[in-house]
Amino acid sequence: MRRNAVAVVGAAETTQLGVIPDLSQIGLHADAALNAMADCGLRPKDIDGIATAGETPVQLAQYLGITPAWVDGTSVGGCSFMIHVRHAAAAIEAGLAKTILITHGESGKSRIGNPGRTVPPASLNGQFEQPFGPMGPPSMFTIPVLRYMKTYGVTEEQIAQVSVVQREWAAKNPRATFKTPITTEDVLNSRMIAYPFRLLMCCLVTDGGGALILTSAERARDFKTKPVYVLGTGESAEGPMVSQMEDFTSSRAFRVAGPTAFQQAGISASVKDVDHLMIYDAFAHLPIYGLEDLGFLPRGEAAAFIAGRNTAPGGSLPLNTNGGGLSFMHSGMYGMYALQESVRQLRGTAAAQVPNAKISVCHGVGGMFAASGTIIFSNQSP
Repeated sequence: MRRNAVAVVGAAETTQLGVIPDLSQIGLHADAALNAMADCGLRPKDIDGIATAGETPVQLAQYLGITPAWVDGTSVGGCSFMIHVRHAAAAIEAGLAKTILITHGESGKSRIGNPGRTVPPASLNGQFEQPFGPMGPPSMFTIPVLRYMKTYGVTEEQIAQVSVVQREWAAKNPRATFKTPITTEDVLNSRMIAYPFRLLMCCLVTDGGGALILTSAERARDFKTKPVYVLGTGESAEGPMVSQMEDFTSSRAFRVAGPTAFQQAGISASVKDVDHLMIYDAFAHLPIYGLEDLGFLPRGEAAAFIAGRNTAPGGSLPLNTNGGGLSFMHSGMYGMYALQESVRQLRGTAAAQVPNAKISVCHGVGGMFAASGTIIFSNQSP
């Protein structure tokens, strides 16, 4: 894929975020989609490609009155939307579609029209993890974290700092769920969920959604919105069972998706080249893994880097500037919200705007290190 050949021209979240008891899951998809269309002045008849996860693209296309020439129903967890961006960019370059809509909507809190999540007994998880009694991600994600802490001497206090710093960013965002400042002590005194995770180290449970519209860079010049170009992309998967990770202190999928995107973008994972960074943070350890596996820091150094306030407001590498899944929003699959913040930063419309941001890296995880997607955006015209 060529650098800057495809651009985001429409981007919006649902009209409401947080608790939305009067909209079903597919209604949230539609609300976000219509908001994104309004953002760039399009109507459903202008869309010829559609991608989504949670709902199927077939169902959503009929719901919105779209007859697409290209569809993508990739669903690998919270990074599905990063992967949709990658696939959409490739499709536009290949001439398979001209204008592609990517949607997300999830009634994670209110559970209205939400099909729920089950672990099929015949799946790998159902056969080899569920019989041992895990209670979802808060218990299973502890497996790699405990090994990481032991290997690198990382403390609970350092992990708690991730939550503290991201709450600082959330305090600047009027749409964030939680804005009240917290301290390390607040995090460590919050209710234990599964060691070492305290309540304030775990993601929110909310309702909401978002949507993106992509087209070619040439067509993007005709839109009223400021184009945000796709500079580099990457994707990968390691496997559905967190217990079978190759290395509990590092994600193999991260180490493929991230460097692939950086190589394609022609930049390095460094403060010199990157102005803004989003790393999926369903739990407080994920930004630590992301910083290292993307190549920003050597192994074992990211926790101290965050604790040293390098990712905080005023720091050298602004990270998760919307407040992240820990304080802004987390309806179940968070990747769309991270993408929205990258676009806002490069449009210059973010609540906590990074001055002169030109390059934003948006990195996601699916499942428990099961899959990964990385998108690098630029606001510099080709």
